[in-house]
Amino acid sequence: MSSIYSTLERLQITLPPIAKPAAAYQPYCVSGSMVYLSGHIAKKEGAAWVGQLGLTMNTQEGQAAAKSVAIDLMGTLQAACQSLGKDLEAVKKIVKVTSLVNSTAQFTQQHLVTNGCSELLAEVFQAKGLHARSAFGVVQLPMGACVEIEMIVELES
Repeated sequence: MSSIYSTLERLQITLPPIAKPAAAYQPYCVSGSMVYLSGHIAKKEGAAWVGQLGLTMNTQEGQAAAKSVAIDLMGTLQAACQSLGKDLEAVKKIVKVTSLVNSTAQFTQQHLVTNGCSELLAEVFQAKGLHARSAFGVVQLPMGACVEIEMIVELES
């Protein structure tokens, strides 16, 4: 079994530093062994990845955006772990992912868009990355972003 960090290296993924919140919230909150990660929007070239599924973006583009969110979430999760003197190897379980997809009323593939995040988490964390999930279509997201995802994680005690 490979470590999380060797998997990230094999996938050529460098986790970003924790982003500064754009409003009045914390990027994560730790309660006991649980880490609650605030919603992260998709970014492209350092700015909000703007678009609406079914209008200006297709499902494959949405999956790429959701994958980019997963990478940002893992960066924030790493910072949360480090604040506790741990690293990503301390992840016991990715418990829940909630995905908001900026989409038209006719677009019905939010679940497939969200697979971009879910599949990467499963590849990086293996069985620990398999999670419960919700995917919603919404009329708009902050800064016009195409996808926003939040995550709940359990850490080893």
